[in-house]
Amino acid sequence: MKLVVEVVDARDLMPKDGEGSTSPFVEVDFDNQRARTKTIHKNLNPLWNEKLLFHLDDPKNLHNQDIEVCIFNDRRSFPGRNFLGKVRIHGSNIVRQGEEALQRFPLEKRWFFSSVKGEIGLKIYISAEAKPPPPPLVCVNTTATTTTDNKTATNTAGGGVNTNTATAVPNNTPSGTSASAAVVDNTTTTAPTKKPEEIKQPVEVKLVETTQYINKQQVSQQPGKSVEEKHPEGIPLTMHQSNPQAHPSHQEDYRLQNTSPHLGERWPMGGGRGSGGWMSGDKFSGTYDLVEQMYYLYVRVVKAKELPTNAITSSCDPYTEVKLGNYKGTTKHFEKKTNPEWNQVFAFAKDRVQSSLLEVFVKDKEMVTRDDYLGTVVFDLNEVPTRVPPDSPLAPQWYRLEDRRGEGKVKGEIMLAVWMGTQADEAFPEAWHSDAASVHGEGVYNIRSKVYVSPKLWYLRVNVIEAQDVQPTEKGRLPEASVKAQVGNQVLRTKVCPARTTSPLWNEDLVFVAAEPFEEQLVLTVEDRVHPTKDEVLGKKMLPLNMFEKRLDHRPVDSRWFNLEKYGFGVLEADKRKELKFSSRVHLRVCLEGAYHVLDESTMYISDQRPTARQLWKQPIGVLEVGILSAQGLLPMKTKDGRGTSDAYCVAKYGQKWVRTRTIIDSFSPKWNEQYTWEVYDSCTVITLGVFDNCHLGGNEKPNGGGPARDSRIGKVRIRLSTLETDRTYRNSYPLLALHPSGVKKMGELQLAVRFTCMSLINMIHLYSHPPLPKMHYLHPFTVNQLDSLRYQAMNIVAVRLGRAEPPLRKEVVEYMLDVDSHMWSMRRSKANFFRIMSLLSGIIAISKWFDDVRHWKNPITTILVHVLFLILIWYPELILPTIFLYMFLIGIWNYRFRPRNPPHMDTRLSWAEAVHPDELDEEFDTFPTSKNHDIVRMRYDRLRSVAGRIQTVVGDMATQGERFQSLLSWRDPRATSLCIVFCLCAAVVLYVTPFRMVALVVGLFMLRHPRFRSKLPSVPSNFFKRLPARVDSML
Repeated sequence: MKLVVEVVDARDLMPKDGEGSTSPFVEVDFDNQRARTKTIHKNLNPLWNEKLLFHLDDPKNLHNQDIEVCIFNDRRSFPGRNFLGKVRIHGSNIVRQGEEALQRFPLEKRWFFSSVKGEIGLKIYISAEAKPPPPPLVCVNTTATTTTDNKTATNTAGGGVNTNTATAVPNNTPSGTSASAAVVDNTTTTAPTKKPEEIKQPVEVKLVETTQYINKQQVSQQPGKSVEEKHPEGIPLTMHQSNPQAHPSHQEDYRLQNTSPHLGERWPMGGGRGSGGWMSGDKFSGTYDLVEQMYYLYVRVVKAKELPTNAITSSCDPYTEVKLGNYKGTTKHFEKKTNPEWNQVFAFAKDRVQSSLLEVFVKDKEMVTRDDYLGTVVFDLNEVPTRVPPDSPLAPQWYRLEDRRGEGKVKGEIMLAVWMGTQADEAFPEAWHSDAASVHGEGVYNIRSKVYVSPKLWYLRVNVIEAQDVQPTEKGRLPEASVKAQVGNQVLRTKVCPARTTSPLWNEDLVFVAAEPFEEQLVLTVEDRVHPTKDEVLGKKMLPLNMFEKRLDHRPVDSRWFNLEKYGFGVLEADKRKELKFSSRVHLRVCLEGAYHVLDESTMYISDQRPTARQLWKQPIGVLEVGILSAQGLLPMKTKDGRGTSDAYCVAKYGQKWVRTRTIIDSFSPKWNEQYTWEVYDSCTVITLGVFDNCHLGGNEKPNGGGPARDSRIGKVRIRLSTLETDRTYRNSYPLLALHPSGVKKMGELQLAVRFTCMSLINMIHLYSHPPLPKMHYLHPFTVNQLDSLRYQAMNIVAVRLGRAEPPLRKEVVEYMLDVDSHMWSMRRSKANFFRIMSLLSGIIAISKWFDDVRHWKNPITTILVHVLFLILIWYPELILPTIFLYMFLIGIWNYRFRPRNPPHMDTRLSWAEAVHPDELDEEFDTFPTSKNHDIVRMRYDRLRSVAGRIQTVVGDMATQGERFQSLLSWRDPRATSLCIVFCLCAAVVLYVTPFRMVALVVGLFMLRHPRFRSKLPSVPSNFFKRLPARVDSML
């Protein structure tokens, strides 16, 4: 591995040679290695374009290392050098080759009195390819140390990518192979320990559409406090479940429930490590401490050799059958092969074991007659060893096949490994499970648990400046030119140039969303408006996205001219003879914006706020650990064989990482007990969890709603991290609420264990002073319409890319998790938002009513106390602000007693879901455009007009009051304006000669006067203001 520091240039350096110039060179220090560039003589803006290479032992240790880049002036008068500035880059900001971009760093001082200015441009990345020998390195420390790590990755059965471990692909994988979006590991699970292995090169994991590099070592558990719960012996590690057939009543409890699951790992009734049985002793461990431990008997069928052939056909079509009680799993069969290799894993849940013997049969598949038995191997479950992570995987062994009737050994051997483990085992995600024995075909892949990574999204900014020599097809006519740009399914157009000319000018920005790897091209078309309904193509150009610069700040990139291809030429050979000798060209400024965060979810529920470019990421402030335990009381989502059933799985999304649990077949109280971990970069973010019913199992399921098979929504949970206390484990049961055309319905409960561990409290508090989004969103913001359109395009790209994974995360799941329909009109949501505003204003209204009671002496004691406080503040005005802030402090301290003990959850009353009218719900679930008949649409339109009329009246009244205020000095009413300016003159004189305290005292006492001295008629200022004119008289 090599660390490449490409020194590009520097700008505006400090002159140091006494002649108004300098002779700079750059020196780079990294990990006791030092290299320098050549000297550029007499130049304040030098250009080097040199690559300095450094040996990199372990890329994972980069977050503990820094790169120091210093610029010096090479003195010629006498030996030595002058300091011009330095830059220190943290190792966590280093990216892989292919993701690098030019980044400019302002030069920093070495000492307080250093005279430094200017900036330096660098590209820093990690390269695994062979490079030419670097310049001689000056070693600072001759003692070389080798960094090793004792945690290595283990391969899963079948070579798949494991949900819980970082799976290493063999080293002979071609480095140039195109890869798809990677499935990332769960960082909470510890892999079995092997010998220390030095990390030499990255490993590519191929699954979806982008390449994720994973080091060849197990990802260790993130820092955080481990919670272990020890329970008395004899208590089974199960939870009491509610009746799975129980349906919610009309008075359901929608509140959050506290639960007490048996978290942590406990080995039931013994089983020493590697000895004894799986039926005796106790074993505790710290892995998977946020879920209940589930115990499985694992059987790995690796391969067989020297199998006997059929006496008639002289061939062998072998397969293996693993049988435990009533459960039976089979491997795939091979045709005409006596040395087959299966490498498949079978997992049998311990709580469903009905036998003390495990039987493994090797059979020969026959097309007509009954399959022949080739041999068997029998295991006593009391002799099966247990495996506790991080133990190494159990090595498979060769077993001689025995006759089925016990008549001795037969020809052939089979390689097996049998052990007792938990869901923390790396073989768990890819294994065949006994509780899903009824699933066959493609459904086997659709029930597995996986971790996905969203594609890396970029904003592509296309600045269309101008074009030259645009020739219309009709001679003697000047074109009305415009430019159409297309990236994939995204199409944007510039305005038609207002001036008819062959060199039109637009200077418009078109912004698209692009995802790595860049599969689409930028297609530019210059069109001529020959008719209001017809555009004629004059030229076309296709540009790959890889050729454009990745911008990390607001500095403009260089513009370029591109020659347009004449539309239609090249189709026939005769066209080439008529082709013009010159071509039109277009002037563009195109770049990939790396300093923005590409929004693919609503800003209200955003889970990631980092910019696209990895170089701009900050250090994580904490770790979020989520244990997805189980669901309770789910409702039937489809019918199978005439009865209601549900095949549930859970999806969690935070940042770029998506996780999907295993699908539990035919259960209204599924238990997943899977634990996942995310790095947290900002605590003011939200994790979203959704529960879905799997409708792609390859069976005869029929969704309740009919129509095509789509994974049905069961419910959703959102947890805002800023509402969680750090280092505390929350164990709650969240109600799964869903809105249906018939009303709100409780679909069940989701039981979670959540822990947010903070690495640095100071950094987390410091984030509260930063803007939520990267600075480019504020320096060069997008319009609201642009953000809506770009978010929709980003959601589509994410849904398409994740839909290509195996198993796919389907479009309906991604759209539900990303709230794709949050912008649609809903009368229910409009009412809810209105009452939210009224709730905010209720405090001001309550204070106004209290003050009105004080003014009218409803409670004389309170009014007298207010008079006393008012007089104190008048004579000591410096106490006003301290009094206000002290009062707020006391309120906060008092409210601490009533602080929420649990995270907030879905509130049906706040959502206005309990008292909504059925027709309003039916309107909310209507398609866009509508699919209802004309009478219903007319009725809803009239209702919308009525609501809009009230809003229009309120807005008009607000405008009227503002215009009356403007008319005070506008002389629209000469008499009112005369009275106003005379009053202003008198007030100015009185306020000038009268102390402010006296004025405030008189005004306050006048407002607090007793009702005996008040009139029930409106006050004079109110009467005067209401008589002022407004512009409503001029409206039609």
